[in-house]
Amino acid sequence: MRLLTIGAFARAARLSPKALRLYDELGLLRPAAVDGESGYRLYDPDQLEQARLIAWLRRLGMPLARIRRVCDLPPGAAAGEIAAYWEQVLAETAAREELATFLVDYLSGRGSTVEETSSLLGIRYAARSESGLGRTSNEDTAYAGPRLLAVADGVRGSSGDLASAAAVEALKPLETMTVPAEDLLGALADAVGDADRALKEIAASAPSGEAVTTLTALLWSGSRLALVHIGDTRAYLVRDGELFQITHDHTYVQALVDEGRLTAEEAASHPRRALLARALTGTGGVRPQLALHDAAAGDRYMLCSDGLSAVVPADALREVLTGPGAPQEVLDELVARAYAAGAPDNVACVVADVVSLETTPGAGGGS
Repeated sequence: MRLLTIGAFARAARLSPKALRLYDELGLLRPAAVDGESGYRLYDPDQLEQARLIAWLRRLGMPLARIRRVCDLPPGAAAGEIAAYWEQVLAETAAREELATFLVDYLSGRGSTVEETSSLLGIRYAARSESGLGRTSNEDTAYAGPRLLAVADGVRGSSGDLASAAAVEALKPLETMTVPAEDLLGALADAVGDADRALKEIAASAPSGEAVTTLTALLWSGSRLALVHIGDTRAYLVRDGELFQITHDHTYVQALVDEGRLTAEEAASHPRRALLARALTGTGGVRPQLALHDAAAGDRYMLCSDGLSAVVPADALREVLTGPGAPQEVLDELVARAYAAGAPDNVACVVADVVSLETTPGAGGGS
């Protein structure tokens, strides 16, 4: 078959010769032959399909390193990789949209000002992490302080106990940092980046070469709080007697529910319901959900690992969380219900009540 010059091939593929030279240098698309005298690159017409695929992926904005990975995969796996990339783009776009909305509201005066968000609110809190029945290790970490609530669930066999502890530890400096309400998201995002770098160090010395954990955390400033979430740990809010889940599970099964391919009932018993679509892995590809919320006196927040949410039904969670009792009492009841349900997994949980410090002196401490 006759080979095409780089110019002819570029025209047929709707690419520039400059782009083809770059793809050659990066190993994405090598020429079929190079003329020994002129040094001209020559291409086989059969290479047009790959060239067009690269061009399409570039139009999607896919980085060249990831395009190389796609091109090395068989068609089915390549399709899955493209779908995963696009999910990442949508998640990052949604996070930027939330931040843009906040900035527009803040700068136009429609949102809360810094003075307004500095109203005297505090939290009463309790945290607990317990091993599941029959478990010989506990990869779950729970933390609660005056400004930070966090739960992380490490993946077994991937230094999960070290990963979850390191992720929460990376956030703890936020407790003592002066972070204005308008910079909560930025501070939290930076801390998650520190967490991911800590996991990279753990993975480097782990027998499995991996360190994986989920993470859900809330950071407070006045009456404004920032949420970071990645994986299937969850955050719930009780307000005016109603229970709301304010996070979205990053799991394979939840994605099927979102696409309408599974019902919530089918997802609850799906054999792959624990398969994570997103987590902290120490690889630099951190894509957490970031969001801002306004707190009010009387709110109750609960963060937990799936060792609680997967075995205690939503109506039982609502019953306990909307009932009376201080955070420690409520937390103990939730853990007891998980054990009554068999507790096949480890259980980590944080419960915090928002209180007005103007009317309840000293209410910001733990209980």
